Parts: sequence; C-alpha cells; structure tokens
Amino acid sequence: MQNRSTPASVTPLPQPRAVCTCPAGVQIPAARGADAMFSAAALAATLLITALFTGCSSQSSRETGDYAPPEPIDISGIRDAVPRDEPLSRYGNPVSYVVDGHRYYTLTSRNGHVERGIASWYGTKFHGQRTSSGEVYDLYQMTAAHKTLPLPTYAKVTNLQNGRSIIVKINDRGPFITNRIIDLSYAAAAKLGILEYGTGLVKVEAINPSAPPKPVLAASKPAAAAQAAALFLQVGAFKSRDNAKRLGSKLEDAKIGAIHIVEASSASGRIYRVRIGPLSSVDEADRITGNLASQGYGKTQVVID
Repeated sequence: MQNRSTPASVTPLPQPRAVCTCPAGVQIPAARGADAMFSAAALAATLLITALFTGCSSQSSRETGDYAPPEPIDISGIRDAVPRDEPLSRYGNPVSYVVDGHRYYTLTSRNGHVERGIASWYGTKFHGQRTSSGEVYDLYQMTAAHKTLPLPTYAKVTNLQNGRSIIVKINDRGPFITNRIIDLSYAAAAKLGILEYGTGLVKVEAINPSAPPKPVLAASKPAAAAQAAALFLQVGAFKSRDNAKRLGSKLEDAKIGAIHIVEASSASGRIYRVRIGPLSSVDEADRITGNLASQGYGKTQVVID
C-alpha cells in the first residue's frame, strides 16, 4: 500500500548495459497490493522476465508492469533486518480500513502471531515511493507488507519448500490479492528463493524485540521442510460432521478435486474442516479459488500442512 508521494533517497537501480531480447516463456510473477485509502489501487502482477542471472529483463508485464531490477546484483551482502523495539508508526495503523469492498482490522498486538500461507513479492514499480508507514520502499532492503500486523513488525519468514529463513521488517500494507499473506521486497524474496517462481509457501512468525532472543538452530534437513509443505484449500468449517459431509458431497459432485474432511479440536469443541487437495501448485490453488467463487463459495482459505 503505497502513498505515491515524491520519491526520497534510496539505493539507485542499476542501469542495463545494453538492450537485450529475452526468450519467451519464462514467467516470474511479482504481486503487490495497494489500498485506495492510502492513494493507490489494489495490484496483482505477473511479469515476464528471463532467468535472474542473465542480465536481461522483460519489456512488459501481463498486468501491472512491476519488474525485477534491469540488472541483477549480488544480494549476498544484504543482511537480515535487525529487530528493534520501536513505537507504532503514526501512519498505516488504522483500527480498520477497506480495500475492494473488504474490511481489514489491524491487530492490536503482534506477539505470538504465526501463520502459514503464500508469499508474493514486489519490485521496481514502487522503488523510491513511500510505504503505508511513511518509510521509503527500497527493493534492496529486507522489508515486507502485511494486511493486518501492526506497523512496524519484525518477522521471521521461512520458505517451507527449501528450509531457508530470513528476518524482515514489515512496514507496508498488502498484498490485497486472493490467497496471499505477505508481500516481500525483491531482496527478501531473492534471499528466500522465491523469485524464480513468483510465489512461495511460507511460515511467518512475528518477533517480539523486547523478549529475550531464542537460540537459533541451523536447519539440518531442509528437505524435511519441503516434504511438510502440502497445499490445500479450506472451503468450510463446521461443528456438525453432517454439515461438513453435505458440503463435501457438493464439492465432489462438482469434480473440483480431492475432498477431505479433517476433524480437529477448537476452543468451542470439535470442528470439521472441508478441504480440497493436496494441490500441485499456487496456480492450481488460484484457479480452483476462482472456480469456487464463481459457484458461490467465496470464503476459501489456503492451508499448508
């Protein structure tokens, strides 16, 4: 969510040495959400660029024109954000706000917040512009956008498909795109290993800077993290098993995908969740979500087990 004010001083983008022709068919989506309340419109981008280390960027994007930098740079020297105990930003923390007819409620606390879902990233389109918190977006900094966490919030983000983890400073709002929970800066997405795919399955854990630091344990088996990342769409949750079965039967008749009813405990007792999956990709999750919405099932939720 960008304020589109006069750009401030940020790291300049590298300039391409020459115009090159990119081979077709390499798609790397970058997604960015923006709130009209903060003088921007909701965005969803899919850009067409060649492999990141060839030095060649695409000339157009399918929707918003958001891009990776024109010249790839060495990101190995870019360090994680360092959590600091900061006051809430004067900007970007309303009690609630509306985007595309949907109202979002800002969380009153970041402590203990953990969620799993799909991450996207944003690039040059907003480089040098102000974020919802008032800070300037620099695509080479370890920052991110989130719809409801207080600004700022420091968070550990783990790629569930390769085991990599980074720490980012959340200083912006977004992404206001179906099935996305966090928008990473270009540098953060690169270090997490999702640039090539445009999206990634992640775990987001808010950090309490005032709490004693926890010991960091090296991931000894990244492959185990990848095996644990199974993607599902949850279509409904019921206290009644019969209601869950009825919905499951309707979905089976629609031949949308494999239907599962998962029984679990909740604060109010047993609950029965109706899920579709496991799904092969984020694209499949998006496609099925659109299909379900057209049939009147508009409250689907991505679940990663």
